[in-house]
Amino acid sequence: MDGLSNHCEVSMPKGTKKPKSVFREYAEAIVIALVLALVIRTFIVQAFKIPSGSMLPTLQIGDHILVNKFIYRFASPRRGDVIVFKYPKDESRDFIKRTIGLPNDKVEIRNRRVFINDQPINEPYAVHSDPNVQEGSISPRDFFGPVVVPPGEYFMMGDNRDFSMDSRFWGFLDQDKIRGKAFLIYWSWDSEKLRPRWRRMGMIVH
Repeated sequence: MDGLSNHCEVSMPKGTKKPKSVFREYAEAIVIALVLALVIRTFIVQAFKIPSGSMLPTLQIGDHILVNKFIYRFASPRRGDVIVFKYPKDESRDFIKRTIGLPNDKVEIRNRRVFINDQPINEPYAVHSDPNVQEGSISPRDFFGPVVVPPGEYFMMGDNRDFSMDSRFWGFLDQDKIRGKAFLIYWSWDSEKLRPRWRRMGMIVH
């Protein structure tokens, strides 16, 4: 016999930490994931659901979109950007519209046609489903302005022009109210047919 017993006791080297329990490892992973999710949601990307038809046909009711929240920290909105923002009349609500007028632009609508700085703009995304044209004395929907967009503010319009509550009715959007730029449809649910719109998933928002 060389002095070794049948039952060997293994001791931890001095300075070595005791292994974490499985519970603690999972708990730490969950906490880290939650913190990362909160940081991402607050500063980088946030998900929103489209509840109304003001952006038809670009965005359908039931589309779930991702919004880039940091892009406008480094650049200003461009004409045509689809933006989520705090509704100026009630900041507890989020609206989504398209950027039409930039700071210092002259905006005018003549018989539904949008003019920027006295030039008509091409709007392949805009639709008009109401055959009736409303005179400017009745509503600003089809005849509006001219107005000049103040510095630091924007003129927003929905793509579904005849059924959109936008800058024609509530005024300009202050840049400080912008949440971010919509860029992707990640899920879409058709509540009438009770089924997903598979073809819309992964679509880029233009």
